[in-house]
Amino acid sequence: MAWFDDRGKVVSAHGANLVKDGSKFYLFGEAHSDTSNAFVGFYCYSSPDLYNWKFESVALPMQPAGRLGPNRVGERPKVLRCPATGEYVMLMHSDTLTYKDQCVAYATAKNIAGPYTFCGPLLFKGKPVRKWDMGTFQDADGSGYLITHGGLLYKLSDDYKSIAEQVADNNWRGAEAPTIFKKNGVYFWLASDLTSWEKNDNFYYTATSLKGPWTARGNFAPNGTLTWNSQTTFVLPIAGAHDTTYLFMGDRWSYPHQASSATYVWQPLKVSGTTLSIPTYQQAWAINPDKGTHSSFSIAGRVILHQNKKQITYRGQWQPVINETMAISQSDDKGATFSVKFNGTQVGWYGNAGLSGGYASVKVTDGRDKTVLSAMVDLYSKYPEASLRFISPVLPKAQYTLTVMVLGEHGNWTDKSKRIYGSQGNMVSVSKILVKD
Repeated sequence: MAWFDDRGKVVSAHGANLVKDGSKFYLFGEAHSDTSNAFVGFYCYSSPDLYNWKFESVALPMQPAGRLGPNRVGERPKVLRCPATGEYVMLMHSDTLTYKDQCVAYATAKNIAGPYTFCGPLLFKGKPVRKWDMGTFQDADGSGYLITHGGLLYKLSDDYKSIAEQVADNNWRGAEAPTIFKKNGVYFWLASDLTSWEKNDNFYYTATSLKGPWTARGNFAPNGTLTWNSQTTFVLPIAGAHDTTYLFMGDRWSYPHQASSATYVWQPLKVSGTTLSIPTYQQAWAINPDKGTHSSFSIAGRVILHQNKKQITYRGQWQPVINETMAISQSDDKGATFSVKFNGTQVGWYGNAGLSGGYASVKVTDGRDKTVLSAMVDLYSKYPEASLRFISPVLPKAQYTLTVMVLGEHGNWTDKSKRIYGSQGNMVSVSKILVKD
């Protein structure tokens, strides 16, 4: 579901990483548009608690020309603080829109939020690394590493501005969206399969040395859940006074509306020995960064069921249905809406995603009909998935209206082999509305 920053705008930070610096967490990720996959900048946000996000800067904007100039691709920014220099170094994938000029590049900054200065390709033996999906890892001794798809691992130079050596070449098929973290002397390498923007069952390997041997351990979310409809991007250990929570960060891509509808899946990882899992999907949970602990969290509020037409106003064609996961009202009628007026501080919408799910617009307006929040929601999933589709931040208590509209659109795309991916319809559904007074 959409997250909102301190400006009331949707947080746009995909292919991201998190850096703890001082008392704050800094989130770096790809900004997007809804019309093209072209690079428009890497954004930086900060938060003291991983819940409330402040927009800090366009950490690295589109360049006037060159590798990150107009009509180029920039993806997966990863920021490391170099112990030897004190500089912040951002590694990224740069490419053409047709993905035929891929290489790993880097930028530097004196301050964590930037501005970052683009420096060009990261070189190994004088040549660029011609890879696309990439990640980074920083070990306890301060050594920095570049990870790429296919199972390649490189150690960075002392200043993080070039590559000192190749550490491992596992020659794995695909292994996109790579990330590594470490617990109790065991390294975990997470990666995804090759399915374009589509979700898949991500998998992992373990080793007691970065040089390997690396042992395949299978999927870390239940088979068929497609990593809870996400693709891994980063794992952040959050060490506190009492424990360490290992935060899995995943992307829910939503091509072509990557700016408006792509969201995030952040879940606590269960790590024991060489076993890694996200056994269940938690729609809401709480973390205490100071203690390093996490706990379950219930979203409380007054429930308005979908059949309550005294409180929910439907316009257009809506049909009550009992499907595999829940009782709902659904519609693929372009322009059809449902709305709820409420006096309170927060509102949420529950619905079902599935093979025929489409796009919906969501708007929260105040008593003067001024838009307070707006977002777009993608209800496509390869399997029936019932959950919270939207929740507002906590708002000043007042009179508001939540309105959800069927856009009559759905995501479709093809990969290099022209295979068609995406939804088969434009369906939008509602099972209940939650209002916090």
